[in-house]
Amino acid sequence: MKRVSEKYIVTKDMEWEVLGGGVSRKFLGYDNQIMMVRVKFDKGALGAPHQHFHTQATYCVSGKFEFEIDGVKQIVEAGDGVYIEPNLLHSAVCLEEGELIDTFSPVREDFLTGDGPSYFGDKES
Repeated sequence: MKRVSEKYIVTKDMEWEVLGGGVSRKFLGYDNQIMMVRVKFDKGALGAPHQHFHTQATYCVSGKFEFEIDGVKQIVEAGDGVYIEPNLLHSAVCLEEGELIDTFSPVREDFLTGDGPSYFGDKES
């Protein structure tokens, strides 16, 4: 089954999907090969250590984050980017409230089905 987002995604008309643990998201576009997601973090929110077979590229829109990828830590601030190879263990701690744009290839089917991600905490009802 092919999943495709709308051609134009107007985020001001969208509600944030609350993932729990001070993290919320909005989907910005996807098909079977790629997915872009806007992710909002409260200060102190954690993306717990995890790994996945997807390639990930992240752009820091605002805030300050401490990323750890494959055992190496780096502070990331607005304007910085992060590249995460498939299957590398990685995590992030939000040091100052902010937003990231995460891009994945291929599409994160688990995001679309609601099965994940557990590394942000339980979804709030």
